[in-house]
Amino acid sequence: MAARLQQVQAKACQATKFISKHGSAYYKQLLEQNKQYVKDPPTIETCNELSKQLFYTRLASIEGRTESFWRELDYIKNMWKNRQELRVEDAGIAALFGIECFAWFCAGEIIGRGFTFTGYYP
Repeated sequence: MAARLQQVQAKACQATKFISKHGSAYYKQLLEQNKQYVKDPPTIETCNELSKQLFYTRLASIEGRTESFWRELDYIKNMWKNRQELRVEDAGIAALFGIECFAWFCAGEIIGRGFTFTGYYP
């Protein structure tokens, strides 16, 4: 266990040295590549204004997303009414979607338990 701790410490030390040596250049390069997204002047007031714009824009988009959800739900209801005409491809896509949702649920549960697979260990 002590040897493993020393390995982790050595790796962390190497990463720190690399970041201290190359971090500034990477930061400058990143800002230069994405300067079209920087709002001038870069102040706290500008950040607060952009934050409010994002919040209220997302709030305004709820209505459109709700309408889209109900259209999708109506489409599914219509497919269920005409399930005799359902093709194998459509059923396969629906099954894969259900399996994917279940897998994400299981992954979320595992992450929520602190990456333990069985029980709770305090």
